[in-house]
Order: sequence, then C-alpha cells, then structure tokens
Amino acid sequence: MMSTTAESVVDKRLEEKVALITGGASGIGESTARLFLKHGAKVLIADVQDELGQSLCKELGTPDIISYIHCDVTCETDVQNAVDLAVFRYGKLDIMFNNAGIVGEDELRANASEGDNFRKVLDVNVVGGFFGAKHAARVMVPAQKGCILFTASVASLLCIGVPHAYTTSKHAVVGLAKSLSVELGEYGIRVNCISPHAVATPMLLNWFVTSDKRKVEEIILRNGVLKGTILEAEDIAQAALFLASDEAKYVSGVNLPVDGAYSINNQTWKKGLMEDCIAE
Repeated sequence: MMSTTAESVVDKRLEEKVALITGGASGIGESTARLFLKHGAKVLIADVQDELGQSLCKELGTPDIISYIHCDVTCETDVQNAVDLAVFRYGKLDIMFNNAGIVGEDELRANASEGDNFRKVLDVNVVGGFFGAKHAARVMVPAQKGCILFTASVASLLCIGVPHAYTTSKHAVVGLAKSLSVELGEYGIRVNCISPHAVATPMLLNWFVTSDKRKVEEIILRNGVLKGTILEAEDIAQAALFLASDEAKYVSGVNLPVDGAYSINNQTWKKGLMEDCIAE
C-alpha cells in the first residue's frame, strides 16, 4: 500500500510551479486552472471575462495561489502586464498556456466571408499566442527553463467543415509552436500544442442550435471514432498537465491530438468502400 507521503508526491505534479493561462475563466482554460491548482501550481488566469475569472478565483483559493488579470491577448501590453504580474506575485513563470481563442463567424464559404472577421480570428488565435510566447520567453530564457503550451485543434490535422479563418489559425499555431520549440530549446524551454476534438465548452455550444450540453456531447460521440466515452474539458487539462510536468521533460515540438483517433480516420473506408464490400 502506498504511503501518504508517496501519494502526496504523485498528486502534486506541478509542485512549486507557476502557470499563466490565457482564456482561463471558462472552458478548457478553467478546467486546466482547476487541475494545475490541484497539482500544486500557483495560477494566474488571464481573460476578458472579468466576472467569471474573479468568481473562479474566489471559489478556488486565495490570491497567494490563484489570481486573475484582465487580458485581451490581441493587445501586447495586456499580455506583457500579465506575465509581469505572474513574476511579481509568484516570483517566476514556469508554464505559459496560450489557450485563448475564438471561432469567429459561422461562415464556411470563402466568397461570403468577411475580411475583418478573418483578421480578428488570426489576431486572437495566432498573434495573441505569439505575444504570450514572446513575453513568456522574455522571463524564461534567463531562467534557462520553462514550458509554453498552445491550444490548437483537430482542425490543424484535417478539414472538418469549420470556418477557414479558424482552420488557418490553428495550422499557424502549430507552425509557430514548432518554430519556437527549435529556437527556445537552446534555453531549456519546451514548446508544445494540444489538438482537441470537439469539446462541449461554452464556445462550442454557441455553434449549435441547442445549448443543451448533454445533447451536444451525444452528437459529438455519435460522430466520433472512439465510442463509449465523451471528451471533456478535463481531458484536455490532463494533456496539458502531462506536457507541463517533468514527466514530459524531453517532449517538445509536438502537436498532441486528443481526438480518439478522429484525425486518422478515413471516412471513405467507413462510408464508401466498406459499404460496397458489405453490399457485394
């Protein structure tokens, strides 16, 4: 039987680490903040959802372990201030999770898409992520260590019928992470992406006619490859926990799919060739 001391070591995989999470007030960011805190990290949530962010901090702990800052990731000064606050309040920055993102307008036709919307999606998802990495590197390079994470998407691995701006932005995020992993590896800094399949977060629920989380999860499950289990925000947080922990000390430059094999599924086999074979 494992001792209490051994259990506490296992349970605290981010002990003494400091994490900054953009888009941390809801969805994947919120779940990650909860999990990181559970595993011993001190967390700064950066978001534009002030009420949600402040409420979450009050629920989870005191300012000595978790706090909130208003941060529009498209504004470099906001991002710089968030990084500076993390260092000022908690003494350092070990983990930068560039999780903030938007889908943009629900328009799948290029000739009907608005240029301003396209730019806005790239500003939040790509430029915002770059600002996060830039200012994280500013404080991580002198320390010669650190972990930078990005939330990408299964849309970075295949076309799934989402707006062009979103797909483009997630491909760009993966490219940015790979490029940064080579540059910053020289300083002991690891850079990785996580590419989730559809998760019934508030952002995704806005896409559906129904806002019933259970019904949306049923739709996702029905259209997924891995049956019998539902992908939740907590599952993406677990992937972030692994990549941020010392257990992944030599993992860098990776785009980790958390998609139940969806991105390697060949729909032609299931809906075309296989049906023809059965019919014959």
